[in-house]
Amino acid sequence: MAQDYHHGIRVVEINKGTRPIRTVATAVIGLVATAPNAAAGVAASRLIDFAAVNSGVTYTAATPGTDGNAIRVRYVDPGSASATLGVTVSGSDITVSLATDIDSAITSTAAEVASAVNAETEANALVTATEEGDGSGVVNATGFQNLTGGEDEPFPLDTPVLLTDPLGAQGDAGEEGTLARSLKAISDQAKTLVVVVRVAEGETDEETKTNVIGGVDGTTGKKTGLQALLSAEQTFGVKPRILGAPELDDADVTGALIGVAQKLRGFVYASAGDSATKEDAAMYRENFGAREVMVIWPAFTGWDTATSSTRTLSAVARAMGLRAKLDNEFGWHKTLSNRPVEGVSGISKDVFWDLQDPATDAGYLNSHEVTTLIQRGGYRFWGSRTCSIDPLFAFENYTRSAQVIADTIAEAHLWAVDLPMHPSLVKDIIEGINAKFREWIRRGYLLGGSAWFDAELNTPEVLKAGKLYIDYDYTPVPPLENLMFQQRITDRYLVDFADRVAAA
Repeated sequence: MAQDYHHGIRVVEINKGTRPIRTVATAVIGLVATAPNAAAGVAASRLIDFAAVNSGVTYTAATPGTDGNAIRVRYVDPGSASATLGVTVSGSDITVSLATDIDSAITSTAAEVASAVNAETEANALVTATEEGDGSGVVNATGFQNLTGGEDEPFPLDTPVLLTDPLGAQGDAGEEGTLARSLKAISDQAKTLVVVVRVAEGETDEETKTNVIGGVDGTTGKKTGLQALLSAEQTFGVKPRILGAPELDDADVTGALIGVAQKLRGFVYASAGDSATKEDAAMYRENFGAREVMVIWPAFTGWDTATSSTRTLSAVARAMGLRAKLDNEFGWHKTLSNRPVEGVSGISKDVFWDLQDPATDAGYLNSHEVTTLIQRGGYRFWGSRTCSIDPLFAFENYTRSAQVIADTIAEAHLWAVDLPMHPSLVKDIIEGINAKFREWIRRGYLLGGSAWFDAELNTPEVLKAGKLYIDYDYTPVPPLENLMFQQRITDRYLVDFADRVAAA
């Protein structure tokens, strides 16, 4: 308790009132891909040499990466006669105690030092030593010298990597696998944050699928495959919300992605597998019943600079990039449908579409909750439906609105947890939520929304237990999916025809 008596002035801060609520970041892509020839890490190294010819030794870190830059090597003059050459290790420090003759002069050559370091188990676990030339030159004592130049592997397997420039990262992705093509597709649409998880390409499709789906390493506890997306927020402070595994997403992979999406409050864009026809695509969509996934068929085509030829291009990768672009430029309340897609020049299958006729290939696919591709003023996605059987979440933007609102409201109130639950605190929470709803409504993200305190639900027993229920509702903005004009022919404009002639 604060001291009651004080001769002077005290200031007591009273931090009450509503807090501003920041909408969670939505344009963060979670990409799972393969890249067999992605750039490797660079091992740190250091050349320690002297004026004497052939007296140099190059030390190279045993493991590539920036950790090698912490390794240090030094040569020590023992300051005594007839000392023997010895190597000791302390952490990442390697100390070489040089040999001397009966006059206490150093006699160790570069070749002898390199051999001694490589023979010492702990030292050899850190570095490999290579003498310069024949190594016959005698070395001198020197202080600690750090290895330098170590660089981490840009896309280590089963490890989330945050990219702020997906276009610039293509150079490290190599030309094989799906990673480079996916990054190109995304960057064609938008510059956005991308969390990449690279998985190993197996010798068979089944082995690759296992690597993509991943799991948890039984020895280290590390999440692997697409499960590694779950650790991105703790590592980078961003949560992937636009998920996909372009060119790798069969029904099994998509099912696993949906499970991850539900944990992240994310949304999956998935291809219709190997569907050859629109009927196959419609049947493929029946594999899923989740609100967190949109099935897309067919694929795009376009020029591939890696092969200098036209090839099939993933529609999923472009959907992910376009979704991020819409989130940044328009809002999460706008569906993917009917927006131009960049970087493509064709569609892989013939899809008949007519703006005014529902009896088309596109109409059939949309009626079966499959988003398709059309060409009208550029190439576009056509369709806004999820795989949910619940009409409340039939549209892509309905699901994403629910996700964004839930995370925004929850994440914004960490400050309130464990504070004394006075009525003023409850009022501040409610007023803060309503202020956010007013902002969303003004910006067109929602049609309406409000929060309130339910006295019947918050009984004295509930409140005494430290629980508080705040209710809120909202109305998402429906996409204009079916615009109907009613056209009538009439003769009522002929009634005053004679008068109009006379007036003319």
